Amino acid sequence: MNTEHRDFAAPDEVRAFEYGRAEILKVGDREIGRLVLQPGWRWSEHVKPIAGTDWCLAPHFQYHVAGTIHILMADGTEFDAGPGQVTALPSGHDAWVVGDEEVILVDWWGVSDYAK
Repeated sequence: MNTEHRDFAAPDEVRAFEYGRAEILKVGDREIGRLVLQPGWRWSEHVKPIAGTDWCLAPHFQYHVAGTIHILMADGTEFDAGPGQVTALPSGHDAWVVGDEEVILVDWWGVSDYAK
């Protein structure tokens, strides 16, 4: 492993979609993403047409930096996640921004194929 120092101010890739974007950094042989989601964003409305699936199939392991996001799992489980919390989500979920604050998430899983 080599020492690396990266900054989301200069991502390797940005995937923009309505009401949001995924900023991707390549670190070693891995990718890490920062999702920035605006009020009004909902996966099933703004990313589903890109993904072409009924549910988000990307698993996620996320640290919640700012804002509140509501998560609905395909099995009916649902909850809100906010700043300082960590979520591990398997495939099969929808999510949306709650309120009028921007949501920022750092994602270690699933970002490689997110919004592609």
